[in-house]
Amino acid sequence: MKKTQASTTAQGIAFVRVLESSKPAGERICYDPLARRLISPAFYLLGRLFISHAERKGPGVIGVLAARCRYIDDYLQACLETGLDQLVILGAGLDSRAYRFEQLAGRVRVFEVDHPATQRAKISKLAKVLGSLPEHVTFVPVDFNEETLQKLFDFGYSPQAKTLFIWEGVVHYITVESVDQTLKFVLENSGSGSSIIFDYV
Repeated sequence: MKKTQASTTAQGIAFVRVLESSKPAGERICYDPLARRLISPAFYLLGRLFISHAERKGPGVIGVLAARCRYIDDYLQACLETGLDQLVILGAGLDSRAYRFEQLAGRVRVFEVDHPATQRAKISKLAKVLGSLPEHVTFVPVDFNEETLQKLFDFGYSPQAKTLFIWEGVVHYITVESVDQTLKFVLENSGSGSSIIFDYV
């Protein structure tokens, strides 16, 4: 990713949620009513044109991404039901969980960690979609080529709080050293009952 360019992968993953969310309630795997408004109209049209090609090139990939979203959604819901103080979304992209899980507002501090360029584009889009940025969400710009998760402390992160870390669709894009460094941070800087959920290939 270029320093000044927002992630196109983030739009691609959101597009999968758009496709799944357009299905009837009894058929869809996951549901994200905000996804369609977060991706650009041009990307949506491009996605519609190339979706059949993508499925031919990688059979089942769309279903895997939808199932991944649903699994993480279900885990977040379970954590909310047993009590949660902080939610950290690593490589947040166009993740909308902070805005579509109403139980978070006023109860859980959310930190969205992402590359500065991607985050700027998202904040601009959210301001238009939501009207204003929610008070319970803190945006933490991190360029993992130059910075670490220690930056969370500058934005009010509490290492004693019960925290869920969501790390969706990131691990296979970064180095082994970065993975180890992130897991070490979670282990050493989260309170009792904390957890992390992530996917890997």
